[in-house]
Amino acid sequence: MRLVHVCVTLLCGIITVVASSAHADVLIKVNKSSQRMSVLVDGQPRYSWSVSTGKTGHETPVGSFTPSRLAKDHASKEWDNSPMPHSIFFTHRGHAIHGSNATRRLGRPASHGCVRLAPANAAKLFALVKRTGLQNTKIVIQGDEPKSSSTRAVKQLQPKRRYVRDPSSRADYAQREQDRWRERRPTQPYGYGSALDTEIIFDW
Repeated sequence: MRLVHVCVTLLCGIITVVASSAHADVLIKVNKSSQRMSVLVDGQPRYSWSVSTGKTGHETPVGSFTPSRLAKDHASKEWDNSPMPHSIFFTHRGHAIHGSNATRRLGRPASHGCVRLAPANAAKLFALVKRTGLQNTKIVIQGDEPKSSSTRAVKQLQPKRRYVRDPSSRADYAQREQDRWRERRPTQPYGYGSALDTEIIFDW
């Protein structure tokens, strides 16, 4: 009888542990200002990763979300079938947390609105959310994307320079051309230095 009691106690303990782990709360916090993600399980920090959020014109939405679905292998129909492995969708417009091979861009805005992770980190997060459950996962996105101050952007803001020729320089140029033409003009016939005045010649 005592053995049965011990077995029942152990079984209840196992069920309690499994149930508590299955209903663990996962909080995914994305800070767009620092381009970082922190993952907490039952309030305890678990992961901290660099991310890429939306670039200018495609900003990642701010707010608190519950993920709607998971897709292990997904390709974006809107953006040339770009691969989105281990996608965790959190808006009806198709925003998701997913893996990306553009790891050199992590740490600054680069996406069309999604939250990008390194492929290995995206796989870890996907497995955690799948194990925990969508309803027990919350995604909080806050902050603003840092503004880019690239040289190209600065150049685009500067007005184009237009070089206008000084009218006086045009006049000087025309005068110089006229003087050169006079110097190259052939000598007048009959040995005269000026045009022949027939009125003077024949008026005698």
